[in-house]
Amino acid sequence: MELRQQDVSEPENALLARVARGDREAFEQLYRATSARLLGVCLRLVPDRGTAEDVLQDVYVAAWRKAPQFDPVRASAAVWLAAIARHRAIDRLRADAGQRELAPIELAEAQPDPAPAPAHQAEADSERARLDDCVGQLEPKRRSLIRTAFFDGATYEELAARSGSPLGSVKSWIRRGLLQLRACLEA
Repeated sequence: MELRQQDVSEPENALLARVARGDREAFEQLYRATSARLLGVCLRLVPDRGTAEDVLQDVYVAAWRKAPQFDPVRASAAVWLAAIARHRAIDRLRADAGQRELAPIELAEAQPDPAPAPAHQAEADSERARLDDCVGQLEPKRRSLIRTAFFDGATYEELAARSGSPLGSVKSWIRRGLLQLRACLEA
């Protein structure tokens, strides 16, 4: 059976009705049921997590105060709370934009460029090409194990289970592959 939004919202609607009567326990339950979703709404609009959490707190203060105004006929509790979150996040963005102090245009040249210098970028590209070439020289099984270990963060045990190989063999293959990489990079 597919879970519909209405099925999820009905308990939240009941909780919000209890909150409107001043029920603190219902408010806590409502928070636990909805805070993750509402934080997601806030984070989509306010990229700074600390600020988004502040906005979320404002949302629940507003929900506590405005709970008597909630009308389940007009919208579900989830939609009503999401609208409050969206409006509070937009309000915060507007307030923060007004507080930003802009530097004079003359200072633009004095600001360092965070991008790497062309020489550093060329050197990094060259090193990356060398590493790719050396990794390409590895036996396919070793290459796959090393990439999975380093890029996916897989443990030796997970690699052994995935490859269906003994743990000691996996450790040896990775060790030999890394030694081969070092020799290639030092050449």
